[in-house]
Amino acid sequence: MASYNKFNDFSEQLIRGVHDWDAHTFKVLLTNTAPVATNAVKADLTEISAGSGYTAGGTATTISISEASGTTTVSGSQVVFTASGGSIGAFRYAVLYNDSATSDNLVAWWDYGSAVTLADGESFTVKFNNADPGTILTLS
Repeated sequence: MASYNKFNDFSEQLIRGVHDWDAHTFKVLLTNTAPVATNAVKADLTEISAGSGYTAGGTATTISISEASGTTTVSGSQVVFTASGGSIGAFRYAVLYNDSATSDNLVAWWDYGSAVTLADGESFTVKFNNADPGTILTLS
């Protein structure tokens, strides 16, 4: 399964109020170039080419938030990419970013371990968490 990786700047962005989980649009984009923890904004990344069912900038996920006993969980709807009229990829990394923030600030990325190419008609589902596919992060 994919491994979760946080961008270093994300924790400061949380404190400074860059991310409004209730009102902002968060998207998942695909890249085959390894992100690094010091990346901070979408422009720091090399996204795969648009086409064949992949839209430049990626696909939005619907965010939900829950709190229980002082622990808050941020979850996102699963994002599915489906190749249509050609292939998508290759890609190895799925990146979550805030499309509403002025600089398209980065949140986290998931490393799938090896490059994936979707043939026409194939689908790929981004799972944020192995134990609970919708959980993006937990803050306690």
